[in-house]
Amino acid sequence: MEWVGYKVHLTETRDPETPHLIVNVETTPASTTDDPMVAVVHASLAKQDRLPVEHRVDKGYTDAQVLLDSQKDYQVTITGPVADDPGWQARADTGFDKSQFLVDWDRRVVTCPAGRQSISWLKNSYPKNGVVWEARFSRQDSTPCPFRAQCTHAKVEPRIIGLQTRGQHEVLQAARHRQTTEEFRAQYAARAGIESTHAQAIRRCGLRHSRYVGLAKTHLQHVITAAAVDLVRLGEWWNGTPIAPTRSSRFADLNPSALAA
Repeated sequence: MEWVGYKVHLTETRDPETPHLIVNVETTPASTTDDPMVAVVHASLAKQDRLPVEHRVDKGYTDAQVLLDSQKDYQVTITGPVADDPGWQARADTGFDKSQFLVDWDRRVVTCPAGRQSISWLKNSYPKNGVVWEARFSRQDSTPCPFRAQCTHAKVEPRIIGLQTRGQHEVLQAARHRQTTEEFRAQYAARAGIESTHAQAIRRCGLRHSRYVGLAKTHLQHVITAAAVDLVRLGEWWNGTPIAPTRSSRFADLNPSALAA
């Protein structure tokens, strides 16, 4: 029914030759979405002269506009899984999803996998849903098309392709393609250790429970908690304690192939 409490966003270093330290802490009400926090984190890191070349994040931080703005404003490449195409064509993997349509942005024409071209390109009447343009195909081309069942469930109406801005569309399609590659999986695997940071802060310092009332005091607690975790990690580093490997379930240990399934 409602959100109660706060969220904490932790940013830590991942250099294999140095201890993994928390370098930025942001606290927000629990109802605040993750996407806008990337710019806040980058602005804070820029003031400290600690901006990374690459920032690995989870799916909650990979809005298409975030990918664009991070590169444009801070020259930081965001690496993380983006949302899948929500259309049934992509989910069923049996139809023509949006990535299979060729978009000519200069001519404002969309070409379908069967080679038919859209007949109109209009502004979306409800841009709040993120769709800026709508490209519509003709009934004359769509109705007799042998691939219609793979394109739309509509009985009469032709396919309408909703498009974001050019930059958002292109960066999102490129990210969706890239995250299917082994190169991406290997690169993103390094982020798995961030879950241990939350676990360490929760178990050792009680991060999940706020000792104070109000956002400012809760943020202070989060900062102190991060500092405590950093001190523990520095002590272990100076004592030569190796970083523990990422844990896996007992089932995965018995059946390693299950992870790749």
